[in-house]
Amino acid sequence: MADSTSSPRTARNAGPRAARAQGAPRLEALVLDGLEPGLAGDPEAGHRTEGLAFDGADFTGLELGAATFSECAFRDVTAHDADLGSAAFLDCRFERLNAPSLPAPRSRWRGVEIDASRIGSAELYDAELNGVLVRGCKLGYVNLRGARLRDVKFEDCAIEELDLGHASALRVAFEGTQVDALDVRGASLEHVDMRGARLSRVTGIDGLRGATLSSLQAAELAELMAERLGIAIEG
Repeated sequence: MADSTSSPRTARNAGPRAARAQGAPRLEALVLDGLEPGLAGDPEAGHRTEGLAFDGADFTGLELGAATFSECAFRDVTAHDADLGSAAFLDCRFERLNAPSLPAPRSRWRGVEIDASRIGSAELYDAELNGVLVRGCKLGYVNLRGARLRDVKFEDCAIEELDLGHASALRVAFEGTQVDALDVRGASLEHVDMRGARLSRVTGIDGLRGATLSSLQAAELAELMAERLGIAIEG
C-alpha cells in the first residue's frame, strides 16, 4: 500500500478542441506523477490502494472484490480471472493489460485510460464508466448490460461482441473501431456517435435511438429497420 505522505500528484490537461464539441465525450488527459513501485500482493479486497505503479505484476485469480485503486498505473499486467466485482478504479492507467477473463461486475471506472490491451471476456454488467478512454485494444466479449456509461471513447479498437443491453450511455464515441456484433436491446442512448464504428451485426435496432450513424451505416442497416417496421424490400 502506498504511504499516505507520498501520495502522487494527478494533473489534468485539456483535450483537443474537437473533444469539446457538443455531444462529444468530455475527456481529459491523465498524468500520474510520483508513483511508487507496487507488487501484486499489495492490493487487498475491500481496501484502498493509492499511488502505485505495477509493472509486469500477475494478479491472476486474486480476490480483489470491492478494492479501490486510486492514481495507479498498470503496465504489462496479467489479470486473468482476478475477482474485481464492485472494485473501483479512479484516475488509473492500464497499458498492455492481458486478461483472457476479467470478471468485474458492478465495478466503477472514473478517469481511466486503457491502452494496447487484450481482454477476452470483460464482465462489466451493472458497472459505471465515467471519463474512460479505451484505445488500441483487442476485446472479445464486452458485457456492459445494465451499465452506465458517461463520456466514454473507444478508439482504434477491435471488439468481437459488445453488449449494451439495457445500458444507459451519454456522450459515447467510437473512432476507427470494428464491432462484429452489437446488442442494444433496451438501451438508452444519448449523444452516442457510432459514425467511426464498423458495425457487422446489430441486435435490437430500436435501441439505437439517440445514436448518430453515418449515411453508409444507415444504408447498411436499412434491411433491419425495414424488417422491424414490417416493410418488405423487393427488386
